[in-house]
Amino acid sequence: MGGGGFTMNERTPALDRFVLALTEKPVPKVCFLPTASGDHREQVTRFYERFGGWPCETSTISLFHLGRDRINPVERLLDQDAIYVGGGSMRNMLAIWREHGLDGAMRTAWERGIVLAGLSAGAMCWFEGGVSMSGGAPEAVAGLGFLPGSLSVHLDGEVERMPTFRSSVASGQLPPGYALDDGAAVLFRGTELAACVVSHRGARVVRVVPDGAGGVQEQNLPVRLLPGAEGSKEMRAESRGVAEMRELRAGRRRWD
Repeated sequence: MGGGGFTMNERTPALDRFVLALTEKPVPKVCFLPTASGDHREQVTRFYERFGGWPCETSTISLFHLGRDRINPVERLLDQDAIYVGGGSMRNMLAIWREHGLDGAMRTAWERGIVLAGLSAGAMCWFEGGVSMSGGAPEAVAGLGFLPGSLSVHLDGEVERMPTFRSSVASGQLPPGYALDDGAAVLFRGTELAACVVSHRGARVVRVVPDGAGGVQEQNLPVRLLPGAEGSKEMRAESRGVAEMRELRAGRRRWD
């Protein structure tokens, strides 16, 4: 995901529900890793707020608090149906993962068919490389290399990333890849692009390749609006349901 989902307070839960749907399990186990943000407590709280009411088993892994939590992070990860990685510093996240052996665990999870998902740093990390702003200015950074190509995120939200992405692809520092708006996501099955999905109309997935003349060619790929996306029939129905629930709760507070 280029951005969106629960960590960015996106109003529609379409992207987060999509992650669970990909597991094809009635009650999937989903684990959230907020490593890239330094295990920020607010991200963990938002995760439980978003996923806690759905039919799934939720857990988190805080690599900064293993002494407190007393869990084996590799065993926990490999017992999941979906692993959801938050945003932040991709460079710092991958360094910490390697120290704890999570880079190898993630590959094993991927090979077993566990759904690997994430936004921003948690999306770029699966590719050969991406554009990180860990050091302040945007720069090309290597990823885990499970997926071929590169990824740049927050296309519409952090416009300073795109010039670096273009120049890095043009020069060969990064392989050809994709740039995603917030609310846009690419789905890979194995190493093949299977779909481009969005949680609101207008969100883009842009293919970026060298043009052979020192620049790049850009192509907007077709996207599919997810069920429950912003402006969809499902989202409007859900909004009515939320309003009715609020009215019910307000009435209960008055009569209690």
